[in-house]
Amino acid sequence: MLEADKQVLAWLLEGDPAVRWQTQRDLLDKSPAVYEAERAKVAEEGWGARLLSLQDPQGTWAGGLYTPKWTSTHYTLLTLAFLGLPAANAQAQKACQILLEDGFLPDHGIRYNLKKPDKHGHAETCITGMALGLFSAFELDDARVDQIASHLLAQQMADGGWNCRSYRGDTHSSFHTTLLVLEGLRRYWQAKPAAPQTITAAMAAGRQFLLEHSLFRSHRSGTIVKAAFLRTPAQPSWQYDILRALDHFQATGAARDERLAEAIGLLQKSQSGDGRWDEQTPASGKLWFRMETPGKPGRWNTLRALRVLKWWQASR
Repeated sequence: MLEADKQVLAWLLEGDPAVRWQTQRDLLDKSPAVYEAERAKVAEEGWGARLLSLQDPQGTWAGGLYTPKWTSTHYTLLTLAFLGLPAANAQAQKACQILLEDGFLPDHGIRYNLKKPDKHGHAETCITGMALGLFSAFELDDARVDQIASHLLAQQMADGGWNCRSYRGDTHSSFHTTLLVLEGLRRYWQAKPAAPQTITAAMAAGRQFLLEHSLFRSHRSGTIVKAAFLRTPAQPSWQYDILRALDHFQATGAARDERLAEAIGLLQKSQSGDGRWDEQTPASGKLWFRMETPGKPGRWNTLRALRVLKWWQASR
């Protein structure tokens, strides 16, 4: 186990319940009885309770399904899932049902606001991946959730990843879409232990796509695909970054692969002298509130980085 500084651990445990319970689970190896008791507080106090209090009477947030970003129903649920709001939360389940009823298409994918259909009449793979993650995180009991998972498997591209624009002719997978689908499939797989092996095989192929790019480099030229991939804001959105990708690898217990070493090195270099990591500026758009201050030590980035490094060292 990574020997995290005791002061850093104490600082993490002084934070929001969402940070505390994940610190207990991922860094302190506490029993489920301990961390689940802390997790229950996400709905009762702090960031989670604040977001729940902002829900519209009809069960949405900000009066919208996918927009406005980042206060809509979809993205508020994405944040609540990130916080670890307990799966049985009735408010989250109601909102998930609204998204499913509005967005489910005949091809078993998701695209919201069907009264304004995409001219291609096709589901959005990136949104479908996130939606599967939400429906799985909050254990929506609906047969259509299984159909959504099957739809995503059918959208996997030859290089192992996914791309929202594949139906428009794109043949190379997208970092953004691939990670969003991987996150959705992971939550589905964890919610349904009896899920077919095709799920784990698809995730393995998707991770290989990311590995072939060292998480952020062009497989052709070796150059950095986007500088933004190296920024690591904790606020959930559709945007890809290397810490979020590394967190997926550790969450699935993936085998150590030296193609991750460069990204791990960048993560280590961004650690401050006191053992913490700074929060970074989130994607542009409206937030209900800032959980942490950009440029200041951030509990989310510190927690995520430490659990990634713990996994990396343990898998040596």
